[in-house]
Amino acid sequence: MSRIICIIGNKGGTGKTTLSHMLCQGLGLLGHRSACVLTDTSREPLTPDGRRYVTADARTPEALHKVVSKLRTMQGWIGVIDGGGNRTEVDRTLNGLADIVLLPFRESHEDLRTVLRDLQDFSHAYGLPSQWPTNAWARDAADRSVAQILGEQKHRLLLPVPSLSASKQLLQKSIPEGLPSNLGNACRALARQVLDILEVGDAASTPGASRERNEAAGSPPPTVLPEGYASTARH
Repeated sequence: MSRIICIIGNKGGTGKTTLSHMLCQGLGLLGHRSACVLTDTSREPLTPDGRRYVTADARTPEALHKVVSKLRTMQGWIGVIDGGGNRTEVDRTLNGLADIVLLPFRESHEDLRTVLRDLQDFSHAYGLPSQWPTNAWARDAADRSVAQILGEQKHRLLLPVPSLSASKQLLQKSIPEGLPSNLGNACRALARQVLDILEVGDAASTPGASRERNEAAGSPPPTVLPEGYASTARH
């Protein structure tokens, strides 16, 4: 069966579109077929050229219904819907369509307070720290804020997606042939977290093979979870 993932939230500027493309790229790298679905009317559609996923334009209610209906008939596909920001009613509609919901947030206290309300409103949603600081001091400060404000929602928080300037390349009309390895690693890491929630394995993997591929590609080894986060939760 196909799955629908919606990336939504009332706070703008959290990287929903970037994360949608990163997730689809990561799914493609892991052998899954996916579609990145645009609903944000302030953005233009991107072509699928050079990507490991297809793109779909669903910026009207009619187009959204058509795209979701089509995805539901496509065995084994994963649809990732980019919800845009500050669209409460649209978020409610997308929440009703989704198998799981991702709520990106940055490290500001305003973002943390907003995502806390969204987590309370959307019962099958997960918070996703986005564009997270890579500087050790700033990252520790951000993690402490998460623990302070979102501590009771720890079981619903995914591990942070680091701030990567290279992620902008996925939003170009035509992406470069060779994307940086750190971007590929981040895309795969995000995709694996989501697949774990969906209880879906790597499409092209065999037992133990994913770890071997990670090490060969230079991915970092598993690390201790920072304060304020839990291992990937399941339904």
